[in-house]
Amino acid sequence: MRHAVDLSGRVAVVTGANSGIGRGIALALAAAGARVVVNHRPNEDSERRGAEVAQEIARAGGQAVTAAADINREEDVEHLFRVAQDRFQGVDILVNNAGIEQPAAIQDMTLAQWQKVIDTNLTGQFLCARAAVRAFLNRTPRPPADAAAGKIIFISSVHEVIPWAFQSNYAASKGGVSLLMQSLAQELAPMKIRVNSVAPGAIRTPINAPAWNTPESLAALLKLIPYGRIGEPDDVARAVAWLASDDSDYVTGSTLFVDGGMTLYAAFRGAG
Repeated sequence: MRHAVDLSGRVAVVTGANSGIGRGIALALAAAGARVVVNHRPNEDSERRGAEVAQEIARAGGQAVTAAADINREEDVEHLFRVAQDRFQGVDILVNNAGIEQPAAIQDMTLAQWQKVIDTNLTGQFLCARAAVRAFLNRTPRPPADAAAGKIIFISSVHEVIPWAFQSNYAASKGGVSLLMQSLAQELAPMKIRVNSVAPGAIRTPINAPAWNTPESLAALLKLIPYGRIGEPDDVARAVAWLASDDSDYVTGSTLFVDGGMTLYAAFRGAG
């Protein structure tokens, strides 16, 4: 895969990089020249898949290291950024990708289901953003005055603006991510730290398989996508690579919807 952007010499931390969209992002950033910290959850299956991503990057001539961390735990996030510092001597780019779903009707949703999604999708993104900003500001030598001191890219969702029945915890978390991103962009712009989001629509990943794995579900889904196809992880990855590059230097506080036009519809009916 060829990329027009150049991330040579940059270091990127990608959370949830062992599968799906995160895997695609890690591969794309590495293909553009970045050295990548491939974050995965601290369990055997995630570790195996994270190692496979790092190996794929290495086979293509890139550099990557894996780092186990549960992003809703402060000590794990600190470990994640220590790995970046120890292996690559710093961080230039954070891609806040890790996220989960716990669907349920509101009358049946447990507090644990609500909290688990908020902890990962919102609190975890806050913890990683905070750690990234600390790393950016403490870096020596400092970047030139006319260069960005760091870039944070949140992976949000079309559900930051489209309600999602039976996924109220997920939609609430992504709505929170939207204003977290904008608030940090406003706060950090004077420090030359750029903060943006990419909001994917329907992307062909294992977590979304029930939405398209039968002819009936696929037909129903495509009715919500004016462009007429499901997105691929590389569609999101190319958008992230652009936001991570100097080509987007004057862009901060923006959400880039990668959704085939899905947000042109007002809302979903039912669980999607």
